[in-house]
Amino acid sequence: MTKSDEKLITNKQALSEGLRDGIPIGLGYFVVAFTLGIAAKNAGLTPFQGFLTSFLNNASAGEYAAFTVIAADASYLEMVLITLVANARYMLMSTVLSQKFSRETPFYHRILVGFDVTDEIFGITVSRNGFLNPFYNYGAMLVALPGWSIGTALGIMAGNILPTSAVSALSVALYGMFLAVIIPPAKSDRTIALTVAVSFILSFIASYMFDNISAGTRTIILTILIAGLASIVCPVHDKK
Repeated sequence: MTKSDEKLITNKQALSEGLRDGIPIGLGYFVVAFTLGIAAKNAGLTPFQGFLTSFLNNASAGEYAAFTVIAADASYLEMVLITLVANARYMLMSTVLSQKFSRETPFYHRILVGFDVTDEIFGITVSRNGFLNPFYNYGAMLVALPGWSIGTALGIMAGNILPTSAVSALSVALYGMFLAVIIPPAKSDRTIALTVAVSFILSFIASYMFDNISAGTRTIILTILIAGLASIVCPVHDKK
């Protein structure tokens, strides 16, 4: 077996694992995007426009903000600014993921992985051991992107036929995926468990004390503060 064959098998395995782990994410995205589609319909978008928007911008908060701006007939500048603020936390996630690539990873793989860095895909990716194989992300993206895009289009088509509250209630499944990501490492590491608990408490407090700040901005501030403090108090030493 040649070295290229070994790499091909590794990529195939990573792609398969990404598809497997991406299935629950894609299903959760489909439900959440359905409610997003209703908001897009209220903003005057067609099913194709909603599909294309969600395919190119897989971000719930950013799209909700953009659709709100569109419905308010605001300027392009306002749309750019509010979308930038709502999605700014993904810059932090991309920075973290960039540290998991080996030095031999081509630049185009980094660009393609960065195209779809979402909360859930970041969660399942960053928890993997060793260097990041971009084909794992591609597998997750192959399920997540269609679920998000198709859900948005169908939500627009359904319009107000279904109660928005009933569809929104199904989005609780996404919180289950978050718990599945954080519980295993929290059970094996006391520092992670304490950090997760502190983040829950401070996030809850900040949502009431700083409700005038967007959720994306609050997430960035809390992430920097909590992660920075944890790294100072309980640093992770490199293993030789």
